[in-house]
Amino acid sequence: MSKVQISNDHKIIRHKTPARLSHWLLVICFFVTGLSGLAFFFPDFAWLTEILGTPQIARFIHPFTGIIMFVAFVNMVRIYWHHNIPEKNDWVWLKNIVEVLKGNEHAVSDNGKYNLGQKLLFWTLILAMFTLLTTGIIMWRQYFSHNFSIPVIRIAIFLHSFSAFMLFTGIMVHMYMAFWVKGSIRGMVEGWVTVRWAKKHHPRWYREEVLPELEKELKAQQDSIK
Repeated sequence: MSKVQISNDHKIIRHKTPARLSHWLLVICFFVTGLSGLAFFFPDFAWLTEILGTPQIARFIHPFTGIIMFVAFVNMVRIYWHHNIPEKNDWVWLKNIVEVLKGNEHAVSDNGKYNLGQKLLFWTLILAMFTLLTTGIIMWRQYFSHNFSIPVIRIAIFLHSFSAFMLFTGIMVHMYMAFWVKGSIRGMVEGWVTVRWAKKHHPRWYREEVLPELEKELKAQQDSIK
């Protein structure tokens, strides 16, 4: 039992400032890089390059925003990787996926900071991002492509396109889930969620990581008042 009274509306930190800055930098670069890449791959979407001014400007900017996106992503991996290691409890989440989709996740799975779906997305995005960087360098005509044979460049183009599809699909799923789970977007915009939110969606994270620190903080506040 908690030693101090904690309101369900009490705010707790979900994402610290460095992680949030990296996340939103990644979002901006994702849309710039993704939309310009879509225009290069599908001629019917060539008009998207006009968002950046001209096709020439879009082609110049595309690889640089891609690199910035990769750097921002690596920083997020550095911050979050240890929370995304699959655990035995994750299989409970998977076995009860129907209940999870019904919105009853809290009743069937004792999640840590991230559930199995979020972890699978995390590792999928890592694979996609590293493949995009590697193949993008091979394809970069201005600096690197002349060092590779035509067959290698063709393979790189295929893998780059496939990885871009993986990344785009993963991000769309991520966005949908963020809107679906009320309070998630606020957690990445303002950095905080409520105790109620944590107990419902990530009870083990709240119980093992948040609650002990919260009790210390509130007890110290009470002692200072006395």
